[in-house]
Amino acid sequence: MTAVPPDSDAPWLAPRPGAPVYGRVRVPASKSLTNRYLLLAALAESASTVVNPLQSRDSELMLAALRQLGAGVEHLGDPHGSGEPAVRITPIPFDDAGGDPEPQQRGTARDESVPRRAAPQHESVPQRAAPQKSTPQHAAPQDDPVRIDCGLAGTVMRFVPAVAALTGREVLFDGDPEARVRPMGAVLDGLRELGVDVVPHASDGFLPFTLRGSGRLSGGEITVDASASSQFVSGLLLAAPRFAGPLRLRHSGSQVPSLEHVEMTVRVLQELGVSVRSPEPYVWEVDPGPIPGFTARVEPDLSNAGPFLCAAAVTGGEVTMPGWPVSTTQIGRRWPDLLRSFGCEVTLTEEPPRDPEARAAATATLRVRGPERLVSPGTVDATAELTPTVAALAALCSQETKFTSVGHLRGHETDRIAALVTEIRRLGGAAEETDDGFRVLAPVRRGAVVRSYADHRMATFAAVVGLGVDGVAVEDIACTAKTMPDFPAAWQALVDR
Repeated sequence: MTAVPPDSDAPWLAPRPGAPVYGRVRVPASKSLTNRYLLLAALAESASTVVNPLQSRDSELMLAALRQLGAGVEHLGDPHGSGEPAVRITPIPFDDAGGDPEPQQRGTARDESVPRRAAPQHESVPQRAAPQKSTPQHAAPQDDPVRIDCGLAGTVMRFVPAVAALTGREVLFDGDPEARVRPMGAVLDGLRELGVDVVPHASDGFLPFTLRGSGRLSGGEITVDASASSQFVSGLLLAAPRFAGPLRLRHSGSQVPSLEHVEMTVRVLQELGVSVRSPEPYVWEVDPGPIPGFTARVEPDLSNAGPFLCAAAVTGGEVTMPGWPVSTTQIGRRWPDLLRSFGCEVTLTEEPPRDPEARAAATATLRVRGPERLVSPGTVDATAELTPTVAALAALCSQETKFTSVGHLRGHETDRIAALVTEIRRLGGAAEETDDGFRVLAPVRRGAVVRSYADHRMATFAAVVGLGVDGVAVEDIACTAKTMPDFPAAWQALVDR
């Protein structure tokens, strides 16, 4: 089969193996952990090193945003001889009051080294060559406003505003056209409660907007509705160590989706010495205080691991994955149980410890052996960002599968529930939306060109379905660069073994 280059305008034909897939796979680092460590490094008291950071569009957008606010970025190659790259972050030079960066270090120019999707015509920005990354990079000082390009990265659009408010600068946030429909209201409401001036440029609660803080956020008790995204909570908690006083943050809704991501934020803060706690459900408290410079190693991205593990499930083959964290807050920790529920055999074999200089948890080798035929578990609950990949398995089962507690996916990179139902139908299956999710009623039966909606998870959904159905193609496989730039090549290599 001749593969279409991933940057081609032509649809990418998902490879279908003629036999069970067998392989050993390593996936890149976690996007969620990478961007948390990078942001906290920019808030620290001294330089920090993040080992094995994800190298993708989302992480480059975060690095660019931090440079715009005055942080320094230096790519180190392989400083520990472990075969893993690292990045050194020089923190934003806040003044003694925990606010405005020193004027000579302020960054304002838009960083064009980050790949950018098409912007609306009235905001088109020319593409420039990427800068050399062998030396520390600081944004050049210019006049306000600072401009932050969020792309389609939720961690940038929802984590960086609170940090920007601490600089005392006027900061304009915008992103890809698709980002302008992702909800931002809870973050902006929380910042307003903290005294930050937020001016929307279109609809309130969405990109684009401009904010300006005094450079000093006092803390106190604030309430936000994080029903649409756990990132609303994490974005405020991550900046809180730099507040002048303690923060008590309360969620006003009945549930927080993807609560594992808030657990991740709390654990990372605690690892770095921040006093943070949850005295009752949906209430979090953070005490202000310095974050010492640190070295941390980023775990593999367990959400991105999903499609590769599912290759074994769909084809009845076997995939092993070294470096699986024994204890983790990533929602991808659910993959072993999810795969077992579809009929797979799953084992974990603990590995010897590695790199004592970096913060790294115990790891294991995960082995997944697929069944002769996938069997639906009936109901799949609260799978958050894993849902499109799990839906690919469900779409290849002869039995019905119901997905519950995933209504918040309507506000992700695209309306993932509507997208999944539409694409399953396009592939000859039957599916319908429900109030808090959807149902897959009958399996897919034919190939088609699957729309990705600029959403990396929808692209990998199609790749997994293509393992079991001839003629499945993806109209924009390049969107996988958001979290895994080499996905097409890695996928082809696994299937071709």
